[in-house]
Amino acid sequence: MAEPTTYTQGYIPDDFHDIFEKNSFAHVATCDNDGWVHVNPVWVDHEDGEYVLINTKRGRVKDRNMRANPRVAVSVSDPDNPYRYVSVRGHATLTTEGAADHIDKLASAYLDADRYPHHDEEDEPRVIVRIRAEHVITRERSADR
Repeated sequence: MAEPTTYTQGYIPDDFHDIFEKNSFAHVATCDNDGWVHVNPVWVDHEDGEYVLINTKRGRVKDRNMRANPRVAVSVSDPDNPYRYVSVRGHATLTTEGAADHIDKLASAYLDADRYPHHDEEDEPRVIVRIRAEHVITRERSADR
């Protein structure tokens, strides 16, 4: 019997929000100016299931790539069952507004720290990347197959 795969547009199904709340790592794919795909593991959360949120520093490769080409793909596996996942494709918007607070929120979740420990080392501002959940694939598969 096949496990359920769902395809949605515009939102991440509610029963997959928990993957983002488990401090899962996402893999974010952007495209650089010569057509090569650039993939990075990143901390991740979501905004009402409509956006995947990541945080980066202005000037990093993924930041430069998304400014030039906002089409992004993100994959997030459940750390308790890597066969259960969310895959999102969408367009990214980038802003520095609220980005320092957002990285502190992520550091609290991922590092159990009150504050992101590298603020004082960075010479460029933090950036929140909001990736609209335009195309979403979810997969629910048993880990004991």
